Amino acid sequence: MNLSLTEEQVLIQDTARDFSQSVLAPAAEKVENDRALFLRNLESLSELGFMGLNVSSKYGGTEAGVIAFSLAITEVAKSCASTAVTLSVSNMVAEIIEAIGNEEQKTQYIPKLCDGTYAAAGFCLTEAGAGSDPAAMRTSANRDGDEWVLNGTKLYITSAEYAGVFVVWAVTDKAARKGKGISCFIVEADTPGIQISKAERKLGQHASSTNEVVFDNCRIPATALMGAENQGFKVAVGELTGGRIGIASLALGLGVAAMDYAKDFVQERRQFEKPISEFQGIQWMIADAYTELEAARLLVMNAAYCKESGQDYTVPASMAKLYASEKAMDACNTAIQLLGGAGYLQDHPTERFMRDARITTIYEGTSQIQKVIIAKSLLATS
Repeated sequence: MNLSLTEEQVLIQDTARDFSQSVLAPAAEKVENDRALFLRNLESLSELGFMGLNVSSKYGGTEAGVIAFSLAITEVAKSCASTAVTLSVSNMVAEIIEAIGNEEQKTQYIPKLCDGTYAAAGFCLTEAGAGSDPAAMRTSANRDGDEWVLNGTKLYITSAEYAGVFVVWAVTDKAARKGKGISCFIVEADTPGIQISKAERKLGQHASSTNEVVFDNCRIPATALMGAENQGFKVAVGELTGGRIGIASLALGLGVAAMDYAKDFVQERRQFEKPISEFQGIQWMIADAYTELEAARLLVMNAAYCKESGQDYTVPASMAKLYASEKAMDACNTAIQLLGGAGYLQDHPTERFMRDARITTIYEGTSQIQKVIIAKSLLATS
């Protein structure tokens, strides 16, 4: 088994690490209250080719693949989880358009995502009554001549307030069985009838906007339909699966960053006339955390490899997302404990790492939903 990275993957990882350390890390706190700076950082990432890492060069993408995408997200997340989640979602939307869009849609929208014309993209799926059960969505799209009319409300939409384009799921056949009458649309953010609420106040990832998006008799052309009518739900499920690789990668980056900071701290912090890193209890905490993070990394890489090589990656992605997100939280908790009272202060980044990591066990499918997916697969094959 060869676990080595290719030359291109190493280049992507090194580039992401350099940008993360030199640009994102110094600005990690500033961007929480400076939207212009946050958007400039996104623009810089587009200039590096990071907004279309797994997209064909024909449409402006990098064609670096899923493994390179995962590596990049992890490195970016070590400095700024808000930037990492925006990067992940925008890449996911670009992949959706390439996967199911027609040629006109691909050439019209993907280059704008890749080159920074659009600062970001939005993935409009979740609703108040359709979170873990997205098939229960109520947003509707009714055909009216050469247009579709969208009505409904989407919740918790990452990057909505500065997205240039949305991928939106809506019910197009109310008589169909649950999940069978849903279609997928591509909608420009400045279309009349779209209302975007002010950003939600959150525990963490403050620089990343999370908004409610309301479609109020929003008229879009018939050509906005992506893929086959009434066949959009399986697309959503498939893309959520791919998105879990991105969030697992993000969680991994946060966990590693927290422990790296704590590891350095305990070698400097002295008690009882010696560095606390010399105490066995401290050493075991560090050993346990890094072992778990390495296991998470291997699960993430396996999921990315399965997707990149065309294998079924549903269960690997769920396992990676479940384990990486939970162990990232454990790592952040351990890091704060290692710093003691200092870890609870905003003078150190550990408290921010923990706040940012908490959502990784929830979005793109909760840890409990990942367990359901994994168990169903195991029981079906037993």
